[in-house]
Amino acid sequence: MLSKHEAAEAVRQAKVRTGVPWAQLAEAVGKPLAWTTAALLGRHPMDQDSAATAAALLELGDEAALAFRLQPTRGALDAAVPVDPTIYRLYEVVQVYGPTIKELIHEQCGDGTMSAINFRLDVRRLPDPAGDRAVITLDGKYLPYQW
Repeated sequence: MLSKHEAAEAVRQAKVRTGVPWAQLAEAVGKPLAWTTAALLGRHPMDQDSAATAAALLELGDEAALAFRLQPTRGALDAAVPVDPTIYRLYEVVQVYGPTIKELIHEQCGDGTMSAINFRLDVRRLPDPAGDRAVITLDGKYLPYQW
């Protein structure tokens, strides 16, 4: 049986081999783009039908479909400080702007936090004359602390 990590690597290879984009996978399984991408990279469990659909579209076998259904370990990176440039830059954003985001959440919403469980994510490219922009929207439910 494949692990979630091995299945994620198989997905990345199959995407290159088949040319199937993330958007097509998301449409086929009927889930949001960011969720589908995260699930196929091992961060969410898929239901049986979604797993089978994704595995078939990527020309992967039943072992991959089964691995897509496994419960993941969330929030685990290979290193405490990520070394991949894209992931490191997001880590840098949180280091630089994390206290600001926290202050603004508290000022605008009260004493609480943003959920990563009830969460939406969007990534899009925005043309700009000074160089295209990558726009990332993090949309988490506000959870007030209860004492």
